[in-house]
Amino acid sequence: MLTFRNPVLPGCHPDPSICRVGEDFYLVTSSFAYYPGIPVFHSRNLVDWRQLTHVLTRPGPLSLEGLDVSDGIWAPTIRHHDGTFYVVSTLARNRQGSITFIVTADDPAGPWSDPVPLEAEGIDPSLFFDDDGRCWLAACRDAVEGGPGELWMRELDLDRLKLIGPTHVLWQGAVRGAWVEAPHLYKRDGVYHLIAAEGGTEGNHSVTAARSDVVTGPYVTDPRSPLLTHRHRGPDEPIHNVGHADLVDTPDGETWAVTLGVRPIEGTHTLGREVFLVPVVWTAHGPVFAPESGEVRLSERLPSIASERLGDPLGDGPGDGPGDGPGDGLGDGLGDGLGDGAAVVGRECFDGQLPGLHWSSLRGPIGDRVRPSAHGQGLEIDVVPEPLSSTGVPAFIGRRQQHVRFHAQAHLSFAAADPSQEAGLAVFQHQDQYATLALTVDGDRRPQATLTVRESGVETSLAAVPIPVGEALLSVEGDEAGYTFRAKDPDADHWTSLATIERSFFSTERAGGFVGVHLGLYATGNGRPGDGCAHVHWFEYQPHR
Repeated sequence: MLTFRNPVLPGCHPDPSICRVGEDFYLVTSSFAYYPGIPVFHSRNLVDWRQLTHVLTRPGPLSLEGLDVSDGIWAPTIRHHDGTFYVVSTLARNRQGSITFIVTADDPAGPWSDPVPLEAEGIDPSLFFDDDGRCWLAACRDAVEGGPGELWMRELDLDRLKLIGPTHVLWQGAVRGAWVEAPHLYKRDGVYHLIAAEGGTEGNHSVTAARSDVVTGPYVTDPRSPLLTHRHRGPDEPIHNVGHADLVDTPDGETWAVTLGVRPIEGTHTLGREVFLVPVVWTAHGPVFAPESGEVRLSERLPSIASERLGDPLGDGPGDGPGDGPGDGLGDGLGDGLGDGAAVVGRECFDGQLPGLHWSSLRGPIGDRVRPSAHGQGLEIDVVPEPLSSTGVPAFIGRRQQHVRFHAQAHLSFAAADPSQEAGLAVFQHQDQYATLALTVDGDRRPQATLTVRESGVETSLAAVPIPVGEALLSVEGDEAGYTFRAKDPDADHWTSLATIERSFFSTERAGGFVGVHLGLYATGNGRPGDGCAHVHWFEYQPHR
């Protein structure tokens, strides 16, 4: 039996949603306070994914400034109807829904429209197009009575992009007393199937279901719920927190689900919530997830559509190197679309271009702060007052850590004017939970590389090593035990190890929130203005087996 290895999108890609148009599959995930928002991926076989663009490439009315990194853009849903792609999502503030919005596009590679706010409560909006052409928006909110949460629905006028008509309360979940969220509707043989998530997005996460003969309900709980969960499995289970599923049918009649999960090590995870692919079959009672095993597996049988397309994973060539589609980069220019969506590895010299689609900034565009080098290779990063600990827009670009065992390096040149200025390599989990290996100067203005950690608002300098020329190779290597930081003069023969930080320091369990580690490049004056800039000659990311 031919198999593939889960997850199909490793690293921080939470809350997946999927749709199919002909032979093409499109997938979106949450982006939180990272910018641009809502990455869009394409596949022809459900296993190999390539990023096309982002949905939110202009700040517009959805400002992320001032937000915790785990607030921002939550749980988008992507659907296609009558030649138009639709994405609905929510901007969250202080862990609550603030603005629910909809965007549209004729081409999933963009451009996407500006967001249109909707009169909708709560979070996790989803769209359902019925056979009669009517469109319905479902979402979750605090329960009006009976609580704690409920799923509700209103009709969406597609011409005006406005919710109309009465609100219908659909369901309060299979597990009363547990929050119900992530609703998705499907129609099968005249029956409406409502799939949801319950138990929170951590250890008790699960997929539950209800059904109705009428789209607006009432919905009756599927007594088999939960249909998919790992909450009953032991600590040695390689995949935990399974839930938030969305279903899609293939052209040859199979059904598959994308769902989120995490891969903890000794109870903590650093990669964030990832996208797993799970087979589904339909019975008279409704969908059956993972019918052969009852679980999400690291090794799963290939979809039949993938078996048919071995050697041509995406049909039209994406995934085999630099992309040919439009990219939005991090500012006003075009990204280079490097690599496929699953895992982008290797050395990047940027070659006069902005970083590709797998790079993100925090809370807004930084095209005025990070730019291609005037010399034609590398990047220049301006020293700005905002530190990484701010909730503003620091001069930072990061990419997801996608492997537990990895090695990241960067070659930087930076002449700090005083000890407040620094530029270097960041292992970033949260604005109050990160480590930096930076070029700076000491009190006598002698160049050095300094390793600093920040946790719960407190910064601690762990080690420093002289770097005589203000130019260095900076390195971090991660594995199951920890993250080891090293530096060296480009002309030196040997690396100097500064320290190893335990892996759990960068975990979601320790930092809180919903995101995984990003590895990045940055420059800051730590609250002071400056006119200098750092030069990044290259950045490299490689997995270790």
